[in-house]
Amino acid sequence: MTQRSRSILAVVLVVLFIAAATAQAQWVMVARAVAGRVEQMSNRSKDGAGYDVATVVLEANADKVYQTALAHLQTHTDITITKQDAKARVVEFGKGQQVAGLKATPLGDKVTQLMIASTVSGDQPGSTSMVVQGVLNVCKDMKVECTVHQQ
Repeated sequence: MTQRSRSILAVVLVVLFIAAATAQAQWVMVARAVAGRVEQMSNRSKDGAGYDVATVVLEANADKVYQTALAHLQTHTDITITKQDAKARVVEFGKGQQVAGLKATPLGDKVTQLMIASTVSGDQPGSTSMVVQGVLNVCKDMKVECTVHQQ
């Protein structure tokens, strides 16, 4: 490889590195812009069975979000934790016939997406969903202001 080829390769690598760093920084800025905004998606069939999902982006370390959520779940005697994986930051749990899970996904060093999903059935009331309440509980425990986004 000639000196000129090495110089061109070095410039290309520097440009690619800067572009990747800029893209990561922009992603984190977007995540921070929606921090604390609880989003929900749910659906039920005619027989009442369905799903319920809530997400929020928090300005916090993913391990801390996971540990806070797990600690909150452990305070409820009516909730049974069926699986916990600290490395993947996943907890699966149930309350009666309802099953649910949560995952804390790092979007950066101090930015995390928390997602909680559950099944729903026809015999469950239509009030504030368990997943939205779970997200709001984690926000409260972490002393982070979160608001439910109304669609």
